[in-house]
Amino acid sequence: MFFDEAYSGRKFIMADKSYEEGDIVLFGMPMDFTVSFRPGSRFGPNRIREASIGLEEYSVYLDRHLEELAVHDAGDMLLPFGNAARSIDMIEQFADQLLSDGKFPVGLGGEHLVTWPIIRSMFKKYEDLAVIHIDAHADLREQYEGEVLSHSTPIRKACELIGPEHVYSFGIRSGMREEFQYAEESGMHMSKFEVAEPLKRVLPSLSGRNVYVTIDIDVLDPAFAPGTGTAEAGGISSKELLEAIHLIAGSDVHVVGCDLVEVAPAYDPSEQTSIAASKFIREMLLGFKK
Repeated sequence: MFFDEAYSGRKFIMADKSYEEGDIVLFGMPMDFTVSFRPGSRFGPNRIREASIGLEEYSVYLDRHLEELAVHDAGDMLLPFGNAARSIDMIEQFADQLLSDGKFPVGLGGEHLVTWPIIRSMFKKYEDLAVIHIDAHADLREQYEGEVLSHSTPIRKACELIGPEHVYSFGIRSGMREEFQYAEESGMHMSKFEVAEPLKRVLPSLSGRNVYVTIDIDVLDPAFAPGTGTAEAGGISSKELLEAIHLIAGSDVHVVGCDLVEVAPAYDPSEQTSIAASKFIREMLLGFKK
């Protein structure tokens, strides 16, 4: 069992279809077992859902309404607390099920390690998979303090699985010197500091490709998103992240799934991070599922 069958928490706004009816399945991955600084992102998915009640169902950016979509909110996965390896296996198995059933997955984290099993699942179906990664941190470590299953490692794992030349990172402004050396030497694409402008240059080369999009909320400056585990000064604004999402949505890439991770509500009593995240999810739902 992946989910609590008795789950009755708040659903994301207008995500009211049954699993059978839904083309899109939104699901939470409440895992923060490997974080190295501030825990609490396991509470992110439900807070994003709660914040979504304040959204309009209509996007003025995309001229689309959530009523045009068929979205099922599966709730949060029942992950074994503290067991990262088993949790990763469960997430991959559920992603396998979604893809087998023809669903479009939209994941809510949780720490960034939860993206890794979804990429593994995606690569089994899409051999030409590319990954667009928007984040403050490189996440290219092989291990952190001896632990290979770490929120600092998912993009390195993705590079090793699908080939570094198929991984595109944007907004990066933090990491070890060795991570940036790996990015330069391996052939992956890394854009430091900025997101929208380098995306404009890269997206034409991904035309027609199957692309998975993963967004870490800490790509935003802490002024816009204080509610995250590893805040990093010098980031982009909410407006710039919206522009990036809309650039992807308006391109010829074939987005096959997406996630948004690392919302940690305890560090933001104003809830501005969750409110922003819920809007990004709305735009991803309306923009990425063609």
